[in-house]
Amino acid sequence: MMNAGAGGRGSFDLTGRIALVTGSSRGLGRALAEALAGAGATVVLNGRDVDALTRARADLEAAGHRVEARSFDVCDDQAVAAAVADIEATVGPIDVLVNNAGRQHRAPMLEFPVAVFRELVEVNLVSAFVVAQAVARRMVERGHGKIINVCSVQSKLGRPTIAPYTATKGGLALLTQGMCADLGPLGIQVNALAPGYFATELTANLVADPAFSAWVAGRTPAGRWGRVDELGGTVVYLASAASDFVNGQIIYVDGGMTAVV
Repeated sequence: MMNAGAGGRGSFDLTGRIALVTGSSRGLGRALAEALAGAGATVVLNGRDVDALTRARADLEAAGHRVEARSFDVCDDQAVAAAVADIEATVGPIDVLVNNAGRQHRAPMLEFPVAVFRELVEVNLVSAFVVAQAVARRMVERGHGKIINVCSVQSKLGRPTIAPYTATKGGLALLTQGMCADLGPLGIQVNALAPGYFATELTANLVADPAFSAWVAGRTPAGRWGRVDELGGTVVYLASAASDFVNGQIIYVDGGMTAVV
């Protein structure tokens, strides 16, 4: 169990905790890492683009956060095992894992390359299992830990041209619940954060598309795209002692999109 901390944050305080966030050199992953760092955690950034990873680390350090960075392929189980061992030896025990690494590809189903579908399964689904397994083995020895899988509104809703992506995110939601069943009795909480449509550098083309942005605004009760800082409260909650009796849940942060038809 995580203890209540200092600094006025009480049970939401992450001071002294170490969080690994995969796919965190940009976009939602970087925002999640920044939120955890803001709550007091030492954050280990991850990504395969070394230049982007270096920039993200420099930006967070300039903001006064405690940050490390490790570049490794989350789909390679041997690379993951080596990276986790290195982090635990040089930074400290991983208390929080955020499985954020993911990939998107858009194409009509009848034209969608099967090879790309397989790649999406590896990056969006298998990698979450691979990293969680490596980290959880060590968490179990300590009797506590938090694993947060980043799902999506597509974990429960379909949309044209992204059927394989939807399948991977739906699978990740059920993987979250399966992990809870196995790891909950061992002191580990496994939950999922499921964002709606958020404006980031990775969705800039969609945000700039008047028709698509109009669809997002019309389909979302909040009437707009989400801002990345609006994910921070939920990820800190799921990483902290405040959620010690929350397990196997998928929390949608989507402006109400999944609540209405």
